[in-house]
Amino acid sequence: MPTPDFLGLGAGDILGAMITPAVLISASGTLVLSTSNRLGRVVDRIRKLTGEAEELPDGTATEEVVEKRALIADQIGWLTRRLWLLQRALIVFYASIGLLVGASLTVGLSASTKGALGWVPVGFGLLGATGLLVGAGMLVREARTAVRSTLHELDHIRKVVARKTTMPVVRNEKPEGGQGE
Repeated sequence: MPTPDFLGLGAGDILGAMITPAVLISASGTLVLSTSNRLGRVVDRIRKLTGEAEELPDGTATEEVVEKRALIADQIGWLTRRLWLLQRALIVFYASIGLLVGASLTVGLSASTKGALGWVPVGFGLLGATGLLVGAGMLVREARTAVRSTLHELDHIRKVVARKTTMPVVRNEKPEGGQGE
């Protein structure tokens, strides 16, 4: 029994067209893995800051404690933005994978209807690829947010280092009364 001929395409051509979105699906998987790792690092950083905040003394208003509280509050704001961007990017990447799988599957459907539904796999493919572009844009925004957050933290560290290096050095001198060695 000969294989059916859809629009002059052989089974190999149809399977080739169905596999083409697999390259984009593979790229999407890599982006999902990378984004998930970034999300995990943000969650770890939030947990670390939570611990630091809980260790700060209550009711103490020294300059160091006030600055540390301000830094933690600032970092929580930046991390919240990053968290939302990463979550949305993951959603977009997962939707893109679904659309690209849909494109792959509907190539066969289109071929079986002699091209009457040719717009379906093209539409799925275009939407899936557009999702990858949008998700990549979100990751660029998240990376820029991460850099700005780190720069703010570095400003705080510079202030702490400057304050600690301008403090007078306390020498280990002999106590009064001539006691000692």
